[in-house]
This record gives sequence, C-alpha cells and structure tokens, in this order.
Amino acid sequence: MSKSARVAVITGAGNGIGAGVARELAAQGYVCVCADKDKGRAAEVAGQVAGCAVACDVSSEADVSRLVSEAATRFGGIDAIVSNAGIMQRTPLAETSLEDWNRVLATNLTAAFLLAKHGEAHLRSAKGGMVLIASTRAHMSEPDTFAYSASKGGLVALTHSLAVTLGPDVRVNCISPGWINVDESAVLSAEDHAQHPAGRVGVPADIAAAVAFLLSRESGFMTGSELIVDGGMTRKMIYRE
Repeated sequence: MSKSARVAVITGAGNGIGAGVARELAAQGYVCVCADKDKGRAAEVAGQVAGCAVACDVSSEADVSRLVSEAATRFGGIDAIVSNAGIMQRTPLAETSLEDWNRVLATNLTAAFLLAKHGEAHLRSAKGGMVLIASTRAHMSEPDTFAYSASKGGLVALTHSLAVTLGPDVRVNCISPGWINVDESAVLSAEDHAQHPAGRVGVPADIAAAVAFLLSRESGFMTGSELIVDGGMTRKMIYRE
C-alpha cells in the first residue's frame, strides 16, 4: 500500500497513557496502530481515532516482528514508534522469583529493544522517531519495586544508546512520567494534588502532549534525551516533620 499519512505504532494503547497518546497523535494527523495484549480494548481506542488494532504481547519477539510488519505493510511504512506497554509487580525481595523479574524486564525494557530492532529500516526510511515511556522510578523508588525500577532505568540508558546508534536518521527520546492518574473513576484528595509543585496529579493527556512534541519538528535538535513530566515531584525535597 502506498503511504499517504504519517503512521505511528503505539504499544499498550488499550488504556491509560497509551490510549491518550493515540488520541493526541491522531489529532496531529497520524494513522495510529494501537497495539495491546487485549485486542478488544485496543480496538475501542482504534475506533475512536480511526486507526487499527493489533493484538501484541510485546515480550514476544515474534509478536513484535508481526506488529511492525503488519503496520508497515498495511499503511506503507512507519514514521513513529511509541514504546509504552508496561507492567508493575510489587513483592518482597525474598518472594520475587527470577520468572517475575524476567517477565517485568521483558515487557518494560526488552520490548523497546525489539521494537527498535524490527522497526529500524522503516524508521530510517521515514526519518522518523521513537519515544520510550520510562518513569521517574528510574531515579527514585518505593520499596519492593526492583524489576520495575530497573526496567525504567534501563529505558533511559537504552534511549541514548539507540539515539547514537540510529542517528541521524532516527531521533530517539524518552519520557519519565510521575504520578499519572489513568483511572478516571479514582477519587483523589486535595492533598494528592497539593503535594505536587504544579498543583495537581498528572493525566494521560500530559504525557501525550509530550510525546507529540518529541515527535515533532519543534524538537528536531533533541535526541537521546529524557523528558521528566512529573509536576515537579522529583525536584521537591521532602522532610519528615
């Protein structure tokens, strides 16, 4: 199929940040390929943005290869990849199995490598871009989040490695969100919002706007960068009163 519009592949697009990114990029004129393990949820989002849905377990190289091939074949190429899919496991160190550890790293970190590996030729041809969704947990932690924090720190490092490897054809940046409320039914307290220097908890649209910026011409001199979008929380000193 000949290519007539910019094409973005977004993983974990069935809800939360991924769904927000799909909506924002669609508004920017992209055709969005919404990938998720739950194809039903991805299809709901794809229907809202006039895109398409693909079932994909991003921890599987076969699935990632199929996702990239299907997107490129159907739409004539790929201009952008947003590696967003991720899982969290919170268990005591002694109870965290190697299988648990590997599952989190495979989904959160290895998936981004696989997307770059299989998407490289398409992204180079399009002079496109990648955005990896990391986390402020790359820099700070709560107890019992070893694999998640390690995977997000790995994404920050993978970002600059890919940027140097794929440049100048492809720009690669990452975003580290802080607290993003992905549950519209959640009841947040005034204290939840007030603890942020920005005065509120984040929403998916905050991250989606940052993704759109990093894929735009306006950010053309940015690659290998980490953009922290957390309402200022990582800059706030907290002491016990």
